[in-house]
Amino acid sequence: MTTTEQQTRAAQPADAPRVYGHHIGGRELQPAEDLIHRRAPGTGEVVASWSAGTAADTEMAIAAARAAFDAGTWSGLPGVERGRILLRVAELMRADADRLARIEADESGKPLVLAAGDVAGSIDLFEYAAAVTMTSTGEAHTNLGEDFTAWVVREPAGVVAMIIPWNFPLLLLAQKLPFALGAGCTAVVKPSEFTSGTALELMRILREAGVPDGVVNVVTGTGPATGQILAESQDVDLLSFTGSTATGQAITAASAGSIKRLSLELGGKAASIVFADADLDDALDGVLFGVFFNQGECCVSGARLLVQESIADDFVAKLVSATQRIVVGAPLTPGSELGAMISPEHLQTVLGHIQRAEEQGARVVAGGHRLTTGELAAGDFVAPTIIDGVAPDHAAFREEIFGPVLTVTRFRDLPEAVDLANATPYGLAGSVWTKDIDKALDTARQVRVGRMWINTTIDGAPSLPAGGMKQSGYGREMGRAGFDEFTEIKTVQVRTGPRSRVFGGWTA
Repeated sequence: MTTTEQQTRAAQPADAPRVYGHHIGGRELQPAEDLIHRRAPGTGEVVASWSAGTAADTEMAIAAARAAFDAGTWSGLPGVERGRILLRVAELMRADADRLARIEADESGKPLVLAAGDVAGSIDLFEYAAAVTMTSTGEAHTNLGEDFTAWVVREPAGVVAMIIPWNFPLLLLAQKLPFALGAGCTAVVKPSEFTSGTALELMRILREAGVPDGVVNVVTGTGPATGQILAESQDVDLLSFTGSTATGQAITAASAGSIKRLSLELGGKAASIVFADADLDDALDGVLFGVFFNQGECCVSGARLLVQESIADDFVAKLVSATQRIVVGAPLTPGSELGAMISPEHLQTVLGHIQRAEEQGARVVAGGHRLTTGELAAGDFVAPTIIDGVAPDHAAFREEIFGPVLTVTRFRDLPEAVDLANATPYGLAGSVWTKDIDKALDTARQVRVGRMWINTTIDGAPSLPAGGMKQSGYGREMGRAGFDEFTEIKTVQVRTGPRSRVFGGWTA
């Protein structure tokens, strides 16, 4: 820890809100006079403050990452050495897991048990990325002729900008950062202005693990003040963004002048398709988890239930009954299963979607309102909601609500189920529930998404790549493909004998 960090931490009472400055070039800067104060969405209390970044701050961070990359100190290390450092990061994260989870819960509004799961998943990603880093290889082409050999090698993409959303602040950073570091890149990270704490805490861990100064830099602030600069900069080689489709479109436009590579995971409107021959108890549990996990603030949330007509009435009735047993509570309240919306503004957006669905003729059969009783009165809580009778032309069917809201649409057969699943601009994820493996695989093949689950949902492993189709973006994270995303392919060719001349009178 630097002297500045020690002084800042020492000046804070144990129960005081955390105060941070940017991390640039291996040190934490003094907090700016212009601070962003984060109120916990579950309690309304200020839990942290961080600098409101400027264009100058962002340019400074880019310059630090550029200098670190050009120096080659990090990319020049053997893969095994970079991998060992990533493993050390994972060890230090595990030792600090409780603190990281508490910060996530405070800032995001999610229950502590979910935040702890996010931290554990982040540690897994660092460990997996370390293994890929240690074992990554190129290709040797030795069958091109006796005097001609070639290699296809992967080199680091360069300086990577990472713009991280607020719903899974540490986990989504961990889907990018260790893979980029493993490939030999340097980075500028811009976390959400709502949930910057764990990204800033991670910087202390990275330095303690041995990541050189300037290799990773964190600038906090809003998109217009910081993200715009990252998208436009000629010194950023690749930008990796997770967030809304609208912001992804703005980033694409802003990056056009530099023609930088982009990796975009954008909005989603996943369908949970339940056939009559499914294990209905298992499907019921899966549909509930798929939509209400993380308060529905999840890009792969199963926000649309497509259920076969012959079982629809009974299935929806059971869903309504089960929804009423979900425990909504403040993040640190034991037993909480569903937490608060990220902000008062987002709460109103979610309630607006529900109201519009009713105006278009759908029926709210569970929830549909803000919760204000007891401890919930101080926070931004929406009751778990089910809306029945949603038609394909309703806004609730097509638009991403990003809250604890499930829409219900009925279908007759497999072709109609597939048509309904594909009837949105998005293509991020989906799930199908059936005991018929042929039907399951047929559905998975025809639904246009980057991830499809069969008899499970929001499931996975660090080795499995994730990403979208259509307006859900392009590029992949996690797995070997997620590592390759942060590399450039170079072909090296060599002739070992004399070349035959084809000009100046020579013949081949």
